[in-house]
Amino acid sequence: MISVTAPPVYRLAEIAATAPDLDLDPNGVPRTTLYGVVLSSSASDSDVHAAAEVVRDSLAIAVGIADTDTAHDVAPDLLDALDLTLTNSAAQGRTTVQVADPAAALDALNHAVASSPRAAVVLTQLLRATAELEVRAGLAAEAAAYSTLLAGPEFAAWLASRGDSRASRGAPDPVQLERAGDHLTLTLNRPERRNAFDANLREALVDALTVAVAAPELMVTLRGAGPDFSSGGDLDEFGSALDVVSAYLVRLQRHPGWVIHQIRERVIAQLHGACIGAGVEIPAFAGRVVASPDTYVALPEVSMGLIPGAGGTVSLTRRIGRWRTAWLALTGARLDADAGVAWGLFDEIAAR
Repeated sequence: MISVTAPPVYRLAEIAATAPDLDLDPNGVPRTTLYGVVLSSSASDSDVHAAAEVVRDSLAIAVGIADTDTAHDVAPDLLDALDLTLTNSAAQGRTTVQVADPAAALDALNHAVASSPRAAVVLTQLLRATAELEVRAGLAAEAAAYSTLLAGPEFAAWLASRGDSRASRGAPDPVQLERAGDHLTLTLNRPERRNAFDANLREALVDALTVAVAAPELMVTLRGAGPDFSSGGDLDEFGSALDVVSAYLVRLQRHPGWVIHQIRERVIAQLHGACIGAGVEIPAFAGRVVASPDTYVALPEVSMGLIPGAGGTVSLTRRIGRWRTAWLALTGARLDADAGVAWGLFDEIAAR
């Protein structure tokens, strides 16, 4: 069992003098992965400005804590600098996440990242960067970070904990194409594997989307066969890359999300059931995302010693902001259809 030390918590007036940052042991393992910042509407402008500067330069994960009385009055530049803010007030835009008890939620977040502190820090640093990058550059940054973690000890430990996995068989027709006039419907077709993304499905989807790129008159609908849109990456392929450099190049060259982004105004993603990892990261590039009432999403990769690697640090940040993306990825929490619409991840819920 991992021993978890409670995260340090600072008041705004303490930040400049303390300058909290990532504390690494001699092997480069974070001893202090995150810290809390108690937000106060009565803090001086100089304290708020100093805190924002420290947070921006810190490598550790900075989490704001705001109660009902202060949540509406916190300086926007400080909320922007933090990696996310927990509040028991109605959420104030994309920088905040509403929870029942912010202090308890901070403790739960600290426990959630304890098994993969390297991946957690890599994630938040990446999100800070990709929020400022163009889509292709953001995908390149994500691919580099993901490929680095493939060679890391946290992912190796997760692989070892799984034991031997059964080899999955590629579907003969992993993506079905149906054209009717100027409409192209693409259906993920591995229902027996909950439409898990393996190399065959990824390649078939890129090829199918390329048809739409070459035919600008086509509108595209992306959907999944069976009870779920997609359970994410096929776990039986995890860790099978020949080398991390090849994994990086493949993610850049054959990225379904990048192709969708190029024609996003012509793409509607219809989601239902489980949309895990790649199952939400890729369709989030679409210009319009429609979710059935039973849809739920989750980003479990950090618990595996990885980060979202199918474009989620780019696609989700553009829909819900880097702060709520960090919350989903660090905690692995599920987000249902109603919350997805409220956050802007989905554009609408399909008629019941």
